[in-house]
Amino acid sequence: MFNTPKQSLQQLSDLVAKGRLSRRDFMTRAVALGVSTLAAEHMLTTSALAQTPKIGGLLRVGAPSASTDDTLDPATLDDSFDILSCYGMLRNNLVDIDEYSAPVPGLAESWEASSDVATWTFKLRRGVEFHNGKTMTVDDVIDSLNYHRGEESASSAKNLVEQIEEIRADGKDTIVFKLKDGNADFPVVLSSYQLLIFPEGTRGAEFDKGIGTGPYSLQYWEPGVRMEGKRNPNYYREGKPHFDEVHVIGINDVVSRTAALQTGQVDIMSRCDVKTVHLLERNSDVQVFQVTGTKHYTAPMHVDAAPFDDVNVRKAIKYGIDRQAILDTILLGYGELGNDQPIAPTMRFHNPDIPQTQYDPDMARYHLKQAGLSSLDVNLAAADAAFAGAVDTAVLFQEQASKAGININVDRVSEDGYWNDIWLVRPWCMCFWAGRPTEDLMFSSAYEAGADWNDTRWANPRFNDLLVAARKELDENKRREMYYEMQQLCHDDGGAVIFTFAADVQAASADLHKPDQVASNWEFDGHKVAERWWWS
Repeated sequence: MFNTPKQSLQQLSDLVAKGRLSRRDFMTRAVALGVSTLAAEHMLTTSALAQTPKIGGLLRVGAPSASTDDTLDPATLDDSFDILSCYGMLRNNLVDIDEYSAPVPGLAESWEASSDVATWTFKLRRGVEFHNGKTMTVDDVIDSLNYHRGEESASSAKNLVEQIEEIRADGKDTIVFKLKDGNADFPVVLSSYQLLIFPEGTRGAEFDKGIGTGPYSLQYWEPGVRMEGKRNPNYYREGKPHFDEVHVIGINDVVSRTAALQTGQVDIMSRCDVKTVHLLERNSDVQVFQVTGTKHYTAPMHVDAAPFDDVNVRKAIKYGIDRQAILDTILLGYGELGNDQPIAPTMRFHNPDIPQTQYDPDMARYHLKQAGLSSLDVNLAAADAAFAGAVDTAVLFQEQASKAGININVDRVSEDGYWNDIWLVRPWCMCFWAGRPTEDLMFSSAYEAGADWNDTRWANPRFNDLLVAARKELDENKRREMYYEMQQLCHDDGGAVIFTFAADVQAASADLHKPDQVASNWEFDGHKVAERWWWS
């Protein structure tokens, strides 16, 4: 697990500071590594002091993907600015995802499942208060989750909660979920950033009051521009949060975000431009860090729209793109190659056996011929709102694919409103996915037939059958086989060109305390920077 005795000691002392290892166990392991008792005590004391949070101060976050269409309605959250504001600050889930991508108690203090994982019982924390002073009840929780259910729901999480057959209270602090079928990952579903808890009856414009149980209460909200939160003195997690105030400032342009950090107008930013990040690294007042996890860059094609409704056209485009050149040129090596399926190499059931699709203009021409075409003219919508470098990537696509007779017209569209006006609307566009902590949640969010965020409109019967079967399978080997086949189906038949798994390159003031383990499920430490970080 550890590389050297020094690294071992550092990681062990960090575990003590986080409450995951007792001081006695630390001393026992340190002595076993050949460290004197005096030296081990000194290291433990020094580490504990460094890990002691300080209360106070203002944190200013430079967040991308802000839009004047943003709201604080959990059903409509779609990217960094509004997700960080709502999920990261104002409200909470029954289940959280920790920095190790594991489900941990949130507003629910515990849970247990039936043997067939089709019935789940959650025990709520007692005494949790909303920002308006109201005590959270089972009725609030049931109403919050039912908001995303039903035929009239417009929530992006509708497909995630459709598996729920019934939600009922069992006393004052217990909720029972009866699922239509078993799901071994159901607690992770409840960690989804849309499935936040709010006071019963909250609807419409009431959402923009931001009332929740979160670490910060809303002081100011201007869609796509600015959100200001003040520390919640009655937060249910003792000792958190640490900042007095947090301001989330929408800055879509990466050059402007970088300048804001360098000039002290913001304290932390995400999606650094890898072409200029070396300049930030020279600045002693800035710390640059990267996290490689589930984030991936894609170009989704609508498989129900010509010419993408022909699988040979989709294969031609996939062979017409040089992924290695994109990784080297656009990302400057900050990431790994993608292979047209969304399960990251870091995930539990990643299939390493699928041959990597290589740039091959001859194979691209072959598949065009199979589609009855000698050449292909297509439009690709792009804006850097999709990800930093998205327009440059599209231009590189254009150059690479032209050698296979694929003529790509790059349509450079506005960054403002990109996720409402372009993504899910245009037949082919640039996109990024932060990924999800489990295979089922990733596939259910974007590849299941009928899912609101199925951005390729793909509906493969075999894939959907496997998705349901794998969800309730408790045999590890059988489940792995199913997820392996599903990844192969995405690769062979799907409409998503997934060309890279990108490292999240982020930067912050050197005076901000950065945890040793930064979450990889979302940028900004899983969007929990406002709760987990503090000023050194």
